[in-house]
Amino acid sequence: MAERRVQVRGGKDAVLQAAVANFARLGYHGTTMRDIARDAEITVASIYHHFPSKQRMLQDIMARTLSDLIALTRGALLRAGSSPTEQLTALMRAWALFHTSSRAEALIGASEIRSLDETGRRLVVALRDEQEAMFRDVVERGVAEGEFTTPYPREAVRAIISMGYSIASWYHPGGELSPEQLADRYAALALGTVGGLDIPDSRGQG
Repeated sequence: MAERRVQVRGGKDAVLQAAVANFARLGYHGTTMRDIARDAEITVASIYHHFPSKQRMLQDIMARTLSDLIALTRGALLRAGSSPTEQLTALMRAWALFHTSSRAEALIGASEIRSLDETGRRLVVALRDEQEAMFRDVVERGVAEGEFTTPYPREAVRAIISMGYSIASWYHPGGELSPEQLADRYAALALGTVGGLDIPDSRGQG
């Protein structure tokens, strides 16, 4: 029975969970394979049954995180109304909620792209570009239709995305705002950034 527990605990998901916790706490370069093996409750040698290197773990974490985030934001966009305001609101709410619930993964994604090798960087940059394009298409359509007034749509999109990234660095559950309240406020901030003409007042929601 003891051996069975180790096998269940020491699967690929357990290795990734241990890697996420250590990368977020110690940084990629500060984390050793021994750290990951200890927290996954397996031997260092057992890690290599799942990943050939620490670099591949980092790539897997970042690619999975971005793929999950793209699916989440695309789903929010598909469920939104047809106007750019409704769509940007839905995108930003999903973006903010993700960064309150997956803070460790988000912090790794924001800080460790410099640690990727060339192959990993190309993969992650392509996924980031796909995510940015989702926001950019909505904002540019909003400008074209006169719903958004910003003269700088590309810069506004990057500001919105960066604003969402920052949530992971300071948000803690149990604070003044619930994740939903925070998402509402960040959606209002996003609309303000693009010069939205119909910005909800979320001051009473905190």
